[in-house]
Amino acid sequence: MSEMPVKVTRALISVSDKTGVVDLAKALAARGVELLSTGGTAKALRDAGLAVKDVSEHTGFPEMMDGRVKTLHPKVHGGLLALRDHPEHAAAMRDHDITPIDVVVVNLYPFEATVAKGAARDEIIENIDIGGPSMVRSAAKNHGYVAILTDPADYAEFIAALDANDGATDLALRKRLAAKAFAATAAYDSAISSWFAFGDQGKLFPDTLTLAMTCGGELRYGENPHQKAAFYAPRGPHTNGIGQARQVQGKELSYNNLNDADGALELIAEFKDAGPAVAIIKHANPCGVATGASLADAYAAALACDPVSAFGGIIAVNRPLDAAAAEAITGIFTEVVVAPDADEAALAIFAKKKNLRLLLTALPDPARGGLALKTIAGGYLLQSRDNGSIAETDLKIVTARQPSPQELADMLFAWRVAKHVKSNAIVYAKDGATAGIGAGQMSRLDSARIAAWKARDAADAAGWAQSKTVGSAVASDAFFPFADGLLAAAEAGATAVIQPGGSIRDDEVIAAANEKGLAMAFTGMRHFRH
Repeated sequence: MSEMPVKVTRALISVSDKTGVVDLAKALAARGVELLSTGGTAKALRDAGLAVKDVSEHTGFPEMMDGRVKTLHPKVHGGLLALRDHPEHAAAMRDHDITPIDVVVVNLYPFEATVAKGAARDEIIENIDIGGPSMVRSAAKNHGYVAILTDPADYAEFIAALDANDGATDLALRKRLAAKAFAATAAYDSAISSWFAFGDQGKLFPDTLTLAMTCGGELRYGENPHQKAAFYAPRGPHTNGIGQARQVQGKELSYNNLNDADGALELIAEFKDAGPAVAIIKHANPCGVATGASLADAYAAALACDPVSAFGGIIAVNRPLDAAAAEAITGIFTEVVVAPDADEAALAIFAKKKNLRLLLTALPDPARGGLALKTIAGGYLLQSRDNGSIAETDLKIVTARQPSPQELADMLFAWRVAKHVKSNAIVYAKDGATAGIGAGQMSRLDSARIAAWKARDAADAAGWAQSKTVGSAVASDAFFPFADGLLAAAEAGATAVIQPGGSIRDDEVIAAANEKGLAMAFTGMRHFRH
């Protein structure tokens, strides 16, 4: 491998994305570099007044098969792969009239964009690049002598490097470009293999799973200061969310900020088509969720559920922020606010809180598909997203007493929230607002008791005559294995229960509900969230 700078005398340019390519070619030509090119790229360069040699002229072999075969030739790949200080390679180049190529500028057929626009299968197949990746890999492998440019964003830096090195490339630059090139072809092949598995053959779990992601930047640290972290976004078509949000103001986002903000966004998306709604998240669990006549009203109701935990929390709303909501939200210390938009008055109010992070992003579809990936020691767990939902018509009322219309509404509200609470999850709700939330306990009974206890604390702090769990509906993310959890909810004042059902002791739990005069519905669906 050459440690010495390599003078650039010949460049092969063949790009699908022609952004910046004419300016690059002009800069190369001005430095005396011979330009080789193909098809549409050659035409674009000639139209710009540049002298270009067709690859077919260089190889002495015509393009054929609708352009499928044009650069797959020894005079191209020999010029890319030859070790120039290796005697046998040098002799082979002389014997076969192979001239070196010092720079390759290639970006690949737009496979991902073709899939994204819903093209027919034949068009998708035609947008699988063969010659391009071959040239990229050949040039990148031989980075001791050859520079490979796959990203228009690197063109300006490359020309600046030539100017700094008297028209030559140095090894450090070629190494950096080679690493990027191999990542580009790996991501390209990943997109193709994913399409074949998921899109073409409908296979949810392929024999080999390939993932291609782009780094969106390193973070200050991970969950804890001794951990390192970065954000990555999937390449190709994907749902935009927290990772693509526009940060209007505030400090740099941390790992925990992003994780909690994502939880808040996913939860509030459950109320995408509802009236004004607000969710307050703390350590990936909701501590208050409510609907209201306005965002300000909804925020007040959500905050009332657990005002202590809400301090330093993450807030998500399902409507554009207005001045009244902004005034209310900035009344206590908040880390992050997530909203689909904000008006000028709201922005002005938030601007007074310089450290508060305000993120604007569209709400995702809660019913969307997709996969969820989790690491474990020695492997990964892959599953489809939990996009299950329950409507009133899906409920099976299993008690003697039928729920009232208000109880039904609160049951379904509590059920939506429970889906986003760490298991074991218990959620009390009343009048479209959470009254108490118990999260992440090993015992469902403990979750029911903690939620009731926190609700009593909130009532005492607010000076209410009684806890809002009185007359509430309670949701359990999984079945009650014993009647004790349900009895604890009844003791807290709940009058209606929504749970999956399916326990071997369902009859015992139903009997307890009937004895207490509760209305209870089974959903047949659980929402574990570990």
